[in-house]
Amino acid sequence: MFSASGTVITVLSILLWSHSAIATSVERSISASRQFIVYDGDIQLRGVICDLAERTKLDLLRTIDQRDEWIIPIVINLQSPKANLPEMPRSELNFAQTGFGLKLQVNLQIDLNIKRSEVRRELLRILLLEMMYRRRIDLPAGTTYVPPPDWLLDGIPMQDDCESAKRSLSGVFPVTNRILTLQEFLRLHEGSDLDEPSRVLFSGYAVALVELLTQSPQGRGRLARFIADLPFNSMDPMADLGAHFPLLNDITSAENIWKSHIERLVRSQPLQFLSVEETEKQLDEHLLLAIQSEGRKKKFHIDEFSKVIRNPTARSVFAQLCRDVNMLASRAHPICRPTVSAYARIGARLARGKTSGITEQLTRLQVSRKAITARARKVNDYMNWFEATQASQISGMFTETSKEADKRPRSEQRRHDPISVYLDVIETEFGE
Repeated sequence: MFSASGTVITVLSILLWSHSAIATSVERSISASRQFIVYDGDIQLRGVICDLAERTKLDLLRTIDQRDEWIIPIVINLQSPKANLPEMPRSELNFAQTGFGLKLQVNLQIDLNIKRSEVRRELLRILLLEMMYRRRIDLPAGTTYVPPPDWLLDGIPMQDDCESAKRSLSGVFPVTNRILTLQEFLRLHEGSDLDEPSRVLFSGYAVALVELLTQSPQGRGRLARFIADLPFNSMDPMADLGAHFPLLNDITSAENIWKSHIERLVRSQPLQFLSVEETEKQLDEHLLLAIQSEGRKKKFHIDEFSKVIRNPTARSVFAQLCRDVNMLASRAHPICRPTVSAYARIGARLARGKTSGITEQLTRLQVSRKAITARARKVNDYMNWFEATQASQISGMFTETSKEADKRPRSEQRRHDPISVYLDVIETEFGE
């Protein structure tokens, strides 16, 4: 016969065992960095979300030039649409204090209509929250969190993907209409009553602002500190930016810089991508640095950075290199863009005086550039051969050129040296 206490213990044991069995029955996947824990019954879908989460985090870390030092794990709960709950939101963020630390969870409703960009945006939102609060895990229960600004969610570009650059550096900025001032843009919210063209325009301005901030002196590190300080920022976004980025400290100067930056992006027309040869030519020009040495300017290639890294003007030159190469990346041939962006990151590191591993990176990039150039040459040769020998119809690309040639007087096309005159006579006789 069991005692009352023994019965209670037995019941509790059964309940604990059943709870453990239920917990272990819920399938989950853990991402490569172990920060993301994804719950759902479909292993393939969990794998896709894990991969997208890691790529999104890598995009963010590259933008702010930081290492992965996460502290708070992120739970991603994937849900299917429920017929009895049609009003259930596509995403729901859960930010709470559990007593053992902060809990970050995002519930995502996955259906056939969901877009990859929507999921990425929610992942970026919760990643930014983790960065903002990772040092403040002892927040009191019930504390309201400060959401990251919408322009950060739209402005963090996807690496090796030209879509963000296309939106920001092509037709989204009106050339004839008035450009929004920086203060006007910072007061906008992507979630407010904006129609689809306005949302696209908002995203374009957001990418342009992040680009302006990261290209400023020590911009990536300053942006990282700006994100960490978001919970303590004031209600004045312009003042908060000025406190972290000195070039925006004065409102009048900041507006002039902003307007100049937008106009330069409009004029650049980045949708007209450069060819591989043009990209390589402009990249070579940027990698040749003019540095003041021994009372006069000397040219140094970036491979010779060790000779000039201690020069007082070297850091500003490397910072300018980073900005120039970033601008080139927006117009570079897509196959060259990862390489160009890698040079920009090297310039940013050298501007901060960091040289560890730079020589090896430059060597790998040089090998990669040679391989890309050789491949592009083979592709061009094949396309020329195909057009000359395999095309089933005339392309019409040279029709106008041929017409102009036919309009030119014959006398202008003839040479008057003895051999040419003799051949013309023979041609006339046989032609008749």
